[in-house]
Amino acid sequence: MEIYVVQPGDTLTNIAENFGVSVRELSAINGISLNEGLVVGQTVVITFPQDRPIYEASVYGYAYPFIDFGLLREVLPFNTYLMPFTYGFTPSGELVELNDGALLSLAREYDTAPLMHLSTLTEEGGFDSALADIVLNNPQSRENLIENVISTIDAKGYAGLDIDFEYIPSRSAAAYAALVTEFRERLNVEGKTVIVALAPKTSADQRGLLYEGHDYGLLGQAADYVLLMTYEWGYTYGPPQAVAPIPNVRAVVEYALTEIPREKIYLGIPNYGYDWTLPFVQGESRAQSISNVSAVALARQYGAEILFDEMAQSPYFNYTDGAGRLHEVHFEDARSISAKLSLLPEYSLYGAGYWNLMRPFPQNWAVLSSLIDIRRI
Repeated sequence: MEIYVVQPGDTLTNIAENFGVSVRELSAINGISLNEGLVVGQTVVITFPQDRPIYEASVYGYAYPFIDFGLLREVLPFNTYLMPFTYGFTPSGELVELNDGALLSLAREYDTAPLMHLSTLTEEGGFDSALADIVLNNPQSRENLIENVISTIDAKGYAGLDIDFEYIPSRSAAAYAALVTEFRERLNVEGKTVIVALAPKTSADQRGLLYEGHDYGLLGQAADYVLLMTYEWGYTYGPPQAVAPIPNVRAVVEYALTEIPREKIYLGIPNYGYDWTLPFVQGESRAQSISNVSAVALARQYGAEILFDEMAQSPYFNYTDGAGRLHEVHFEDARSISAKLSLLPEYSLYGAGYWNLMRPFPQNWAVLSSLIDIRRI
């Protein structure tokens, strides 16, 4: 894969001429309109080598029911699985329904298998630690939840289950793994798959509510596959930094491989960035989540040069808004995505899971196509 970094004075036309490719081809590969200005430091994917090595992997992504269906149609061909986000549940184990009919129909139209997503996320947008604790340790609620989930999977034709309970107390770690095991045993009989999402740990004894209830060894045995949620180092309430710095991602993968077979591991990949207003004030500052396409548009709007953090393998830039406030933006581009996807063959991992598919990112799918032979089921 050949990537070019935009220099001062570059246009799509002169880049195309210099590399002997068509403007329309560059436009299609990168999702750049023909009349769109470029930004110094922006990446442009030029070509894919004809003899490029292809690594076979499974790919999946999450989508809310309100996703733009035009966007969903563009990305479904690149996904083995689609996870409509999300089914919740009550303390008694009753499901909080999801309006997933249109997503299921589109997924099947594109030969993308849907997996039911079950989480402890509340309508307010946070993960409910108490809810998980109640259901995991109440036999009747637990049984109700299992039966309701399996009934829904069968009724709607889901190909399996993706489980994401976060902020679980450490005392419930074994109970959580036992629940995942029971789901797998019940669903594998029907030829269905069970995946469990794991907080990005780097050691077994890592402290903090996000980590302590996720026992990598137990959950790796319990599920068919795991998703390492290798993102959110740069996050809404934290200081400006890359969302998924490569050294941090590597540290999680290398710890996971001491507990879980590599052929069970999906690598989590972010499809978003953050815009921080400076100076950052702990407890007060709140970064705005933005798409990677919007990040480039911001750089273009304010004439900012896009820089690249070689250590994090991630792009960033600064700009001053109309009110005179300084901003720092971290996001993903072709280079950072290539660095992340290259970890799949390096560590012989099973696949990649995207959070999420809600925002356009044409460069990602171009890079993915150049590196990955996507599994179908």
